[in-house]
Amino acid sequence: MRTLRAGLVQLRTPADQAAALAHAAPLIKQAAGEGAQLIATPEGSNLLQRDRARLVAALRRTDEDPFVQGVCALAAELKVWVLIGSALVARPDGRAANRSLLVDDAGQIVQSYDKVHMFDVDLPNGDRYRESALYEPGDSAALARTPWALLGLTICYDIRFPGLHRALAQAGADILTVPAAFTVPTGEAHWEVLLRARAIETGAFVVAPAQGGRHEDGRETWGRSTIVDPWGRVLAKLDHDEPGVIVADLDLAEVALTRRAIPALANERSFAPPGAAP
Repeated sequence: MRTLRAGLVQLRTPADQAAALAHAAPLIKQAAGEGAQLIATPEGSNLLQRDRARLVAALRRTDEDPFVQGVCALAAELKVWVLIGSALVARPDGRAANRSLLVDDAGQIVQSYDKVHMFDVDLPNGDRYRESALYEPGDSAALARTPWALLGLTICYDIRFPGLHRALAQAGADILTVPAAFTVPTGEAHWEVLLRARAIETGAFVVAPAQGGRHEDGRETWGRSTIVDPWGRVLAKLDHDEPGVIVADLDLAEVALTRRAIPALANERSFAPPGAAP
């Protein structure tokens, strides 16, 4: 039986990288102490800053970011794999990237993924977000090979685009990662149902570490970090917004069993899009 003990770290990330590392490191160590072999952190694990000028001034390249480099060292020390759900980092062209980074147990970054779908929305409560004003979106999906399974990497708002997750599953992903910093209105309404839907549609595990609570920069995020199995059952969940850890054993044989029972990936057919209504 192929089994992976996965750990999710729920954070309330502050507004600079050094403080973020000090906040996250004890929780990563806690997850490792509970036997987690792969530990995932949320979106924006290295800093969250709503003030654009301060954010731009704080951004660093991946190889210069104190949080990223600190987590790489920690992974090597603990002999665990760590998915930095995302780090907000500077690009050479002057733009920024919202980038997921997979670190192996030697402390090496072995895969990265830049968030494809930008959160450009006007919420009913009056909150307005324009990620595309700062971040350069990615243009390709990403798989990552680990000793246990293939990971399909996504970030937060990507969860609303089932085609991405389906493409990752069709390419062989056993586990879909959904690190997030969901807003409270959208999290309360949609977070769990979207996670369970993506798991059911793809027959894959979904691991979703989240930010939670009121942050230093004034934003509020919806926690409830969650692990879902390929049948859509919630295996583990934090029922609050506080920083914390959950750990669950993923029986990876369930992926093949579920896909044989409901062969939706194999049964998919291409079709012409609808024409104009008469």
